[in-house]
Amino acid sequence: MDTDRQRTTERLHCLVTGASGYIGGRLVPELLEAGHRVRCLARSPGKLRDHPWARDAETVRGDVTDAASVAEAMRGIDVAYYLVHALGTGADFEDTDRRAARTFAEQAHAAGVRRIVYLGGLTPAGVPERELSPHLRSRAEVGRIFLAAPVPATVLRAAVVIGSGSASFEMLRYLTERLPVMVTPRWVRTRTQPIGVRDVLRYLVGSATMPAEVDRAFDIGGPDVLTYREMMRRYAAVAGLRRRIIVPVPVLTPWLSSHWVGLVTPVPASIARPLTESLRHEVVCRERDITRYVPDPPGRPLPFDEALAQALRRVREAQVATRWSSAAAPGAPSDPLPTDPDWAGGSLYEDARQLRVDASRRALWQVIEGIGGDNGWYSFPPAWTVRGRLDRLVGGVGLRRGRRDAEHLRVGDSLDFWRVEEIEPGHLLRLRAEMRLPGLAWLEMYAETDDEGRTRYRQRALFHPRGLLGHAYWWSVSPFHAVVFGGMARNIGQAAAKGMTPGGTT
Repeated sequence: MDTDRQRTTERLHCLVTGASGYIGGRLVPELLEAGHRVRCLARSPGKLRDHPWARDAETVRGDVTDAASVAEAMRGIDVAYYLVHALGTGADFEDTDRRAARTFAEQAHAAGVRRIVYLGGLTPAGVPERELSPHLRSRAEVGRIFLAAPVPATVLRAAVVIGSGSASFEMLRYLTERLPVMVTPRWVRTRTQPIGVRDVLRYLVGSATMPAEVDRAFDIGGPDVLTYREMMRRYAAVAGLRRRIIVPVPVLTPWLSSHWVGLVTPVPASIARPLTESLRHEVVCRERDITRYVPDPPGRPLPFDEALAQALRRVREAQVATRWSSAAAPGAPSDPLPTDPDWAGGSLYEDARQLRVDASRRALWQVIEGIGGDNGWYSFPPAWTVRGRLDRLVGGVGLRRGRRDAEHLRVGDSLDFWRVEEIEPGHLLRLRAEMRLPGLAWLEMYAETDDEGRTRYRQRALFHPRGLLGHAYWWSVSPFHAVVFGGMARNIGQAAAKGMTPGGTT
């Protein structure tokens, strides 16, 4: 147990929204360790079942925009954590955020909740709200909604969060590591106040036990105020890289910046844009009042270099608990599975393959579960690379999200441009596509034993088209299936027979 983690004397019942996301997935075990009971509200509870803390927390199905499900989730709750945000996607995302926050506040009041805790964004001083990015403006409005509600609220406002797997850290990491010489947007000169994820979690947990009369916002940040250029140079020093040459230019707009970030890093433009837009203005803490209620232990909050070193160590040791891609990608499908009754009568294309494998089911499963990321996809790498780049060009997530863990998967994990939809250890891995497609797509891989007791690999690619374009898409790519999916099946079987876990080639 970390030295800065304390067990509270009051056992509260906490509701956590956004538990499938980066912060929420880390907050749940911290609350449990502090002695609280935890209930998670999730649109797809199955995505949380494989987390290490899943057996110790209750999970209920619901959505923050649905008053009935929020009301049910609020029953018996003392403290409600609001950790969801639309990430600036879609024309009406601000309205969605507004309606969800109001619904949450109303139902918390009706249920007698003692406190709402919200993590928002640090806003610049003296800048009219209309000049803020839509992302920051929406977060500020959500905070105001909670502070205007009858339930006492703690609104924490943070800038750049540094931790293994955070979007801000991944953006900083890949920009610095991949570009020894950079022509950068002018926002690299803007000052910001980063904070380590461990300190964010500590403040979130501590907010649960604030006195009833506390109803306000708090700025939270680390001890360092830095420009993004200084952050990149300090990252290079901590990571043992050569000094980076950084040349800011004024011509890169937020839109161009987001695509530049999306080109260089695993963070897609749809997520990079709200992050880069938030860097246009200086965001520095104006007060440190949070320490009156959540005192900082010695050595806290962590200096920027130490927070970086901790994050890098966890990445190198493959101990990343959650990643920015833990939450569903913007615009990703949330439709039912092709086996659900709703699909009756719908078009569903299928590419099915199977073969015997001269290996044990266990060996075959190790290859299946190790697919993607650095291990590759076992067939015609140029085709996967091109498909990933095309997806990036149209604003999709592309292939570079990689894996959270090099060997093991859990439901809800992102896997390149797929999401783990279902996993039955030793038997089935079902992936749902999160690439931009005119329809819905799945890839299923099975490790089985046939009637003769031999190991069998079975694979299905499924596609449900949307409109004429969807049908045209399937028939345009189907001639390549023998190479892509046929090669995948053969190479997975060969890798299992050879006892390999890294990806093979055709």
